[in-house]
Amino acid sequence: MALLKVKFDQKKRVKLAQGLWLMNWLSVLAGIVIFSLGLFLKIELRKRSDVMNNSESHFVPNSLIGMGVLSCVFNSLAGKICYDALDPSKYAKWKPWLKSYLVVCVLFNIVLFLVALCCFLMRGSLESTLAQGLKNGMKYYRDTDTPGRCFMKKTIDLLQIEFKCCGNNGFRDWFEIQWISNRYLDFSSKEVKDRIKSNVDGRYLVDGVPFSCCNPNSPRPCIQYQLTNNSAHYSYDHQTEELNLWVRGCRAALLGYYGSLMNSMGAVTLLVWLFEVSITIGLRYLHTALEGVSNPEDLECESEGWLLEKSVSETWKAFLESLKKLGKSNQVEAEGADAGQAPEAG
Repeated sequence: MALLKVKFDQKKRVKLAQGLWLMNWLSVLAGIVIFSLGLFLKIELRKRSDVMNNSESHFVPNSLIGMGVLSCVFNSLAGKICYDALDPSKYAKWKPWLKSYLVVCVLFNIVLFLVALCCFLMRGSLESTLAQGLKNGMKYYRDTDTPGRCFMKKTIDLLQIEFKCCGNNGFRDWFEIQWISNRYLDFSSKEVKDRIKSNVDGRYLVDGVPFSCCNPNSPRPCIQYQLTNNSAHYSYDHQTEELNLWVRGCRAALLGYYGSLMNSMGAVTLLVWLFEVSITIGLRYLHTALEGVSNPEDLECESEGWLLEKSVSETWKAFLESLKKLGKSNQVEAEGADAGQAPEAG
């Protein structure tokens, strides 16, 4: 028994074809939107590629770009099919291919749904790549004279100013690395010598941060050095004086920014997916309704359209049986090939 059977006369078939034609061209526009979102996300990720550890984060924007292109192609073709469905002579050339096209549309919808899910699930991989990338970027902050790294200071400073953040997890991350280049250290100074000797790795570590960590909303001039020494500054307590610097780490700031972007893109992609599913269902009804026309010369006759020719359980059983037959035929072919090679070997 057919699933969700609907009766169609000529007027309903024409309205269905016209409605699907319009929906397909709207989906072409939706495909352009998805392509644009993927391109925008890719550009935004490339802007901060210096503080990202790998290229895995580009999987989602690349997928959105690809699905946007495929959406434009498939829906343009579907719009042409729906337009030709109004003319029996033109529809005849599409008839042998329409069933295969519907299978491709189903696969496309499945992939589009998975891409939408990836937009929501990408946060975990992005967090790990940002954590390692920011750590490396801070480590190379002082290498202003090293080719290939001389830009890192500017990159980190602009990042901290734009996103109002400091360090990887917080401003205290700067205490653990030497972010001042040896070029600007006076090695004849006793203070510098003592600091370097007191460190096992021979690094010049200070309880200070770069200028880009300063919060301009602070009521007092920015304090960058000796942040943990209360006696070095008048009326200062480093445990309560948090307005002087940006408290939030850059990893959390970037995660919040990219997370909101990808959540919005995931929601848009899900809406497009629902629209695509409705188009695929409509194409299936149009296909079966036109197939059910008993007399092609009598355009006014009624026909029946359905979603599945059999029930869900029967369709699933038929699908499993076809897979078994396919597996057996492949096995027989393999055995035949082995049997043919055996006499040759003898």
